[in-house]
Amino acid sequence: MAAKLAVLTVLALLGSVSCQAGYGGYGYGGGNPTPPTPTYPPAPSSPTTYPSPTPSPPAAGLRVGYYDDKCPGAEGIVREAVRGADAGIKAGLVRLFFHDCFVRGCDASVLLQPTDANPQPEMLGIPNLSLRGFEVIDAAKATLEAACPGVVSCADIVAFAGRDASYFLSGYAINFTMPAGRYDGNVSLANETLPNLPPPFADVPRLKAMFAAKGLDTVDMVALSGAHSIGRSHCSSFPDRLPPSNTSDMDPTLAAKLQADCASPTGADNTVVQDYKTPDQLDSQYYMNVINHKVLFASDAALLKSNETIPLVYAAALSPRLWQYKFGEAMVKMGGVEVKTAANGEIRKMCGFINKPYSG
Repeated sequence: MAAKLAVLTVLALLGSVSCQAGYGGYGYGGGNPTPPTPTYPPAPSSPTTYPSPTPSPPAAGLRVGYYDDKCPGAEGIVREAVRGADAGIKAGLVRLFFHDCFVRGCDASVLLQPTDANPQPEMLGIPNLSLRGFEVIDAAKATLEAACPGVVSCADIVAFAGRDASYFLSGYAINFTMPAGRYDGNVSLANETLPNLPPPFADVPRLKAMFAAKGLDTVDMVALSGAHSIGRSHCSSFPDRLPPSNTSDMDPTLAAKLQADCASPTGADNTVVQDYKTPDQLDSQYYMNVINHKVLFASDAALLKSNETIPLVYAAALSPRLWQYKFGEAMVKMGGVEVKTAANGEIRKMCGFINKPYSG
């Protein structure tokens, strides 16, 4: 039954893609990827009360090629900075973009470092303590400031870097244009991370609610979950999935291996790859892993327990090119969450600090 639903889902989504693309393959290479105005479906009811995610208004003022006349070559500078990073850092850049956008929108607030005025910024929030890739953003920013002082925002650099890391990690298969024009935010609070970032133990109703609060739907949620095909996870993120758990449906062979990997020498502080088969490739293998019960998180396994997400998982597994397109589409849509403008943001001189301490 699930396979039949998946085939129907693939056909429906392929019809949607063919109407949108106008190109010779998946991606945004030949079209305009500016996302439509998001809608905000009501959060599903749940027997458990969770902290409410911060609602986000629609994107405004973003366009492809924003820097073409303001700082020619800006996107190329970011891409070259990302190109030189190893696979782990590239995976970190995809995650950095997600974590930035889900807390106060895509405004580079995740980059702000502790100061006397704000000793607890987002980067010190529990979900963000393992974030990586800051040095790539800083290197790109330094080069851009030398070429075009005060023009390219850190928020746009984070968005470009997430796009470019996806491009390289997918073997150039995920290739889309990213609208730009974001300004950098001035507020960054660690205590806003837990209520806004989906936890690894979330079920589908909670995932849907948290994504809907950002203007993202269930298709976006399942597509973006494919980023769990890259990077590593701390063992402390999935203890409920390992023996002697009587609620986990993880493949026993994988569970035994993970239990051994997590047992020593530092236990829960150990890290393991998120995708046991293609750990450094951003691909649709993740969805086969979900189907085969070979995923780390309860939130991953949950996608096979909802009638709404099951056909989407099978569709992504059956049609890698379709998933690549939908992943790029969702990345662009996510990049429009709560965008700052000149009225409520700035173009930082240094990505880790607001401008005021550095103004002359």
